[in-house]
Amino acid sequence: MDENLRKAARTGKVNELYRVIQRNGNVLRRVDEVEFMETPLHIAAEEGCIEFAMEMMNLKPSFARKLNHQGLSPLHIAVRKGQKEMALRLLEIDKHLVRVRGKKGKTPLHYLCKVGNQLGLLETFLEASPDCIQDVTIENRTALHIAIQNNRLDVLQLLIPMLKRKDYSREVVNRKDKDGNTALHIAAIHNQPKMLKLLLNCKADRHATNQVGLTALAVAQKHNIRESIAILQGFFIPVVSNLKHKLEKQVVKYVTKASILIFQNMDNISADDRNALLVILGLLLTATYQATLSPPGGVWQGENTSKSKGSYDERNMTALGMGVGQGVALFFTLYDEFWKGTIFIACYCLFASFGVLSDTDNTFYFSSIELSYFVALIGCWLLLSLGRLCIMRCSQLCNTPS
Repeated sequence: MDENLRKAARTGKVNELYRVIQRNGNVLRRVDEVEFMETPLHIAAEEGCIEFAMEMMNLKPSFARKLNHQGLSPLHIAVRKGQKEMALRLLEIDKHLVRVRGKKGKTPLHYLCKVGNQLGLLETFLEASPDCIQDVTIENRTALHIAIQNNRLDVLQLLIPMLKRKDYSREVVNRKDKDGNTALHIAAIHNQPKMLKLLLNCKADRHATNQVGLTALAVAQKHNIRESIAILQGFFIPVVSNLKHKLEKQVVKYVTKASILIFQNMDNISADDRNALLVILGLLLTATYQATLSPPGGVWQGENTSKSKGSYDERNMTALGMGVGQGVALFFTLYDEFWKGTIFIACYCLFASFGVLSDTDNTFYFSSIELSYFVALIGCWLLLSLGRLCIMRCSQLCNTPS
């Protein structure tokens, strides 16, 4: 690099920068052509010369992503040197600088997790690029690994709440480094009880094993760290805990598959179908509300005799059988017309639940149709339709070429 340019960057004199440019118009281009080099922006970031750095960002924004011979970007240097205002101004111009990977794949966020959040930059980094928390080093270590390794509880207390709001929280908190250790393993090794609690509250997997087959609890037991052992053991019996863990994994697995199977094409529903769905839901809610306020058949007020009770149970069973039978019949009639069948059932149940008009005294009274009839009719129709939909989805997936 031109020595006059280096001196201008170190002193922060913008006028001197332009004198150098007047003497040699290609001076900055020559710097940019070198793949790894200490640029004037690196020097300004180290010295805290904000005005010069902003002028350099204006002339050569590519310098902000260039690494020097130590594998550091200007933002890496600003963080390492404690130049808070410089780091903030660089992020104002390009918020994605927080994800620039330097030596060993470390980003400025990783450096901040190592040195701590004394400057209060961590919140700004996470706000500027929330997904930067997913970045890993070449050793597959996350910001969580690095913060725990360097005993930065203040950093972890900010990372965990941010991570909880993300869909990928489980993936990040349970990511394994090159040795197979999760953040929970690292916290157990370094006897960090507060960090262990934070990680467990963020769904850290206490059953995850490293490359030598040890869980975080086994690691704590190996080093005889009693406080960590107590936290990791909790109040769970090992056999019950393992069974619960396996059951949870199976439930998540099958629920995820079922959700993908049934709802993978929900975004493709037409506007007319969506409107029809809203109408159906409205009708079903109205029918349910009416049936709740005034159950079909009215409220029985006779004596509580075994005979009347048996009669009531018999009516219930009859209504249930009628509902199932008619639901099956309707399904085989309109099996390929789900919306039409659903609208028909909703309207029928709504009408039947309101009541009928007497032929003798022209009074309006509630019908004697049992509530179980409506439940059986609607439930049978929806269950059969859902089963048919699942079978169709399975057939489509099986017939789709991989």
